[in-house]
Amino acid sequence: MEQSVARVRMPAETAGLWYGLLGVLSFSLTLPATRVAVAALDPTIVGLGRALLAAAVGSLLLVLTSQRRPTRAELRGLVVVAAGVVFGFPLLSAWALRQVPAAHGAIIIGLLPLATALVATVRGGERPSALFWLAGIVGSGAVIGFAASGGAGGFQAADIALLGAVAAGAVGYAEGGRLARTLGGWQVICWALLLAAPLACVPVSVAVWQHGVSAPLNAWLCFLYVALVSQLLGFFAWYHGLALGGVARVSQLQLLQPFFTLVASALLLHEQITPATVLVALVVMAAVAVGRRAPVRRAG
Repeated sequence: MEQSVARVRMPAETAGLWYGLLGVLSFSLTLPATRVAVAALDPTIVGLGRALLAAAVGSLLLVLTSQRRPTRAELRGLVVVAAGVVFGFPLLSAWALRQVPAAHGAIIIGLLPLATALVATVRGGERPSALFWLAGIVGSGAVIGFAASGGAGGFQAADIALLGAVAAGAVGYAEGGRLARTLGGWQVICWALLLAAPLACVPVSVAVWQHGVSAPLNAWLCFLYVALVSQLLGFFAWYHGLALGGVARVSQLQLLQPFFTLVASALLLHEQITPATVLVALVVMAAVAVGRRAPVRRAG
C-alpha cells in the first residue's frame, strides 16, 4: 500500500508548477478588476485598501489555526514581502491603470517573470541555465519591443509606474517564495499583510476622507476580487508553488499571465486585442515553454 501511494505522489517540481499555474490564473483578472475599481474609487483606496481587507481575513486565519510567530530573520523577510506585494505592486499598478488600458498594463507586467528570476538568483541562490536566461530575455524583449513600437500605445508616463510595480512584485515574489520553505506559503502573505496593515491605514483613511467611497456595485465587486483573491487567496497557491518548484522556474509561468489578462480584458472590458498583441502573446508563450524545460540548479 505504501509503495502504491509513493508511485502516485506528484514530484515536488511538478506540483509546484500546478500550484503556480493556479496562482497565475488568480492573478490574471487583477488588472481588469483593478481598472474597473479605479474608474470609480481612488487608486489609494483600491491599491492599499484591498490590503486592509485581506489583512483582516488573513489575521483571522492565523489566529484560528494557531500559527507560530515568525523568527526575527523571517520578520525581516516579511517586511520585504510587504513592501513589494502589499504596497509597491498594488499601489503603482492601481495608479497606472487609471491612465492606460488593462491590456496595455498586461504587456508591461509581462516583464515580471524575468525580474523575479533575477531576484531569485541574488536572494535565493538559484542558478538558472543559459537556455533559461535566453528564453526569458526573448520573451521580455518581445514585450519591450511591442510597447516601444506603439503596439501597446507607446511608452507613457504610466509605464514608469508599471515598471516600478514589476520591480516591487519581483522582490516580493522571490522573497516570499524563499520564506515559504520554512514559514509556509499561505502564512507568508498573511503575516506580511498583518505587518503592513497599520501603515496602510493612514493613507487609506486620508483617501476615503478626501474622495469618499461612493461607487457602483461592479466597482465594489472588483475591489472584493483584488482584495480576497489577488491579494490573499491567489498568494496561497503562488507562494506554495514557488517553494515547491523553485522561484526562478515557477515564476516563468507568469509569462502566460498577459495572455490570460488580454482575454479577460476583451471579455469583461470589451478592450480590443490587435493582431500584434496576439503575436506578442504567442512569442511569450513559446518563451515560457522553453524556459520551463531549461535546467535550474537550486542551492541546498
